Amino acid sequence: MIELNDVRKSFGDNHVLRGVDLSIPKGESLVIIGGSGTGKSVALKCILGLIRPDSGSITLDGRDAFTGDRDAYLQRFGMLFQGGALFDSLPVWQNVAFRLQRGALKRPADEAREIAIEKLRRVGLKSDVADRYPAELSGGMQKRVGLARAIAAEPEIIFFDEPTTGLDPIMAGVINDLIREIVVEMGATALTITHDMSSVRAIADKVAMLHDGVIKWHGPKEDMDASGNAHLDQFIHGRAEGPIEAVR
Repeated sequence: MIELNDVRKSFGDNHVLRGVDLSIPKGESLVIIGGSGTGKSVALKCILGLIRPDSGSITLDGRDAFTGDRDAYLQRFGMLFQGGALFDSLPVWQNVAFRLQRGALKRPADEAREIAIEKLRRVGLKSDVADRYPAELSGGMQKRVGLARAIAAEPEIIFFDEPTTGLDPIMAGVINDLIREIVVEMGATALTITHDMSSVRAIADKVAMLHDGVIKWHGPKEDMDASGNAHLDQFIHGRAEGPIEAVR
């Protein structure tokens, strides 16, 4: 469904992506892992078309990501942002229904609110949360609101950017389980970037290891522990010694 071929992106002398090749089949959940600053977020932004690669190609269903109707392209995606990225000045239901009140997806306010409350229930939040503001919610509740917003417009593709950052282990487990359930239930194609190996094991069908601007390993989640790849082995076991140089 999504194809990256020899994608390269530099910022001045900083060569972030050095030839990324990656395929994400329809309905599959792919998790990209790698250290900080390895280009995971840049790759995600390139797929969304927020950053244009210097060279290479990115296609969605065989069509170039940077040509054609950009609004129609972006309508196919949902996004759970790392920090939640909720609008402080809007009540929860308007955050969830944000896309449903604008552009081609615009719905009447009462219908948008009804959908928002339904999605809040899907992520385990009661309807009385709808009229509260983000500042009145815990970090875990804010993350659930972000997840409800990501699925509000029934997207075909959902991106998850560090979905468990800042959460305690129990809440992280809850969010991981919710993500997996929702992706399977919707039949969506999912792309997650994370450092959290518990998220990888809970969410992924396949895993790609990004390091030094290229994919060092790509395969089924079940093959990670016996991959024989030195970069992947060092990362998943958190070893200081190995081909990945620890910044001291």
